[in-house]
Amino acid sequence: MRASRLISLLLLLQARGSMTAGELARELEVSERTVYRDVLALSAAGVPVYADRGRAGGYRLLGGYRTRLTGLTRDEAEALFLAGLPGPAGDMGLADAVAAAELKVLAALPPALRDAPVRTGQRFHLDVPGWFQETPPPLWLTELARAVWADRVVRLRYRRGDNEVTRRVQPYGLVLKNATWYLVGRVGDDMRTYRVDRVTGVEVEEEHFARNEGFGLAGHWREQAGSFLRTMLRAEVTVRLSPAGQRQLRHVVDAPEVYDEVVAAAGEPDGQGWVVARLPVESVDVAYTQLLALGPEVEALDPPELRGRLADAARRAAARYDDPAAPRDVSGSR
Repeated sequence: MRASRLISLLLLLQARGSMTAGELARELEVSERTVYRDVLALSAAGVPVYADRGRAGGYRLLGGYRTRLTGLTRDEAEALFLAGLPGPAGDMGLADAVAAAELKVLAALPPALRDAPVRTGQRFHLDVPGWFQETPPPLWLTELARAVWADRVVRLRYRRGDNEVTRRVQPYGLVLKNATWYLVGRVGDDMRTYRVDRVTGVEVEEEHFARNEGFGLAGHWREQAGSFLRTMLRAEVTVRLSPAGQRQLRHVVDAPEVYDEVVAAAGEPDGQGWVVARLPVESVDVAYTQLLALGPEVEALDPPELRGRLADAARRAAARYDDPAAPRDVSGSR
């Protein structure tokens, strides 16, 4: 346990340059007294770690000191290669960089651990997109990824409904959620989220922005994901669903958490197993497209506009099948 902590302390100093005893204690989840003892142990083992005094002081390694990756266990080495997501990295234009980094890590591993990528690849494969969602990456993803890495301000053109808006954004990060890419960025004093597949243009400006170093993308996403989904789902429709429709609904809603909430809040089933449910949607237009996929397993109750559009679609579909023997031209019309 202590040996692992000593390696972690050494790698923290190597990565960050200088850290106080308090910062090290928080990272390692130990007391400052334990940090003092660990630093003495590293010094006794010949590691050139020393302390700077004063307000800006802290522990640091003597200039240029580096350690090789000889402290990795087999579990850690295999987990390291499992952590890579070549698909998303390739989407952002980083496939070559990821491959080069893996080669360098592999070269630095002790001989006994160099089979780690082979063992991992034989046992695990991460397939991020959902079934039937093998779509190309969003057009502007690579450009946005470069702006994120460089902390460069972008002028974003974004499709919102039938309109296109322009925003000047400080791009803080990119998130991949359910095979959909999102951009998290600052606009004025607010942090906002944009679906990258709705971006219609990106102009990267020369200006760099000063990133808030206290901002954590993962924490921000966890806090905002629920409210962001609610801002997307601005409308609500009422439907009746057959047992088959209830099962198929999972594949047409915008997010799994929406499906779970809809099913949990649905009314009691009637004699045939149909339930009444309220479904949050982006708009009536989106609901129309989604519910068409359920065919006869759903009945729209409200709003009347949606019910009328689906009834009209059902009549037109029935009309095409009322006389199967009728000749059809190459377009499929009667």
